[in-house]
Amino acid sequence: MDNLYREIILDHYKNPRNKGHLDHPSCSASKRNPLCGDEIEVSLLVADDIVLEAKFSGSGCAISTAAASMLTSKLIGMKTADIEKMTHQDINALLGTELSPNRVKCALLALETTKKAISN
Repeated sequence: MDNLYREIILDHYKNPRNKGHLDHPSCSASKRNPLCGDEIEVSLLVADDIVLEAKFSGSGCAISTAAASMLTSKLIGMKTADIEKMTHQDINALLGTELSPNRVKCALLALETTKKAISN
């Protein structure tokens, strides 16, 4: 992993953006990665199928926390239909690196939780 990307991931891990809870979310969901114990909850405020606000909470490794931080920042202003189309390649692009197979589940936890929230 390139040092620049490592620094960005560590910054989002140490100083996560959008961490917390929404008082009145339009939708929310939680999910746990049983392989490593990472847990996350994502809550969204959605109007006219556009995300106005996104928050996450929970605990996890540097990769899952950084991915949640970066993803919730990206979600604001997105249409829910576009979020449904997001894949692991989108998360790799956010993180700026390809991940080992063991770390992919950690990185995808926030996206999977977000899609679960939207489908609720």
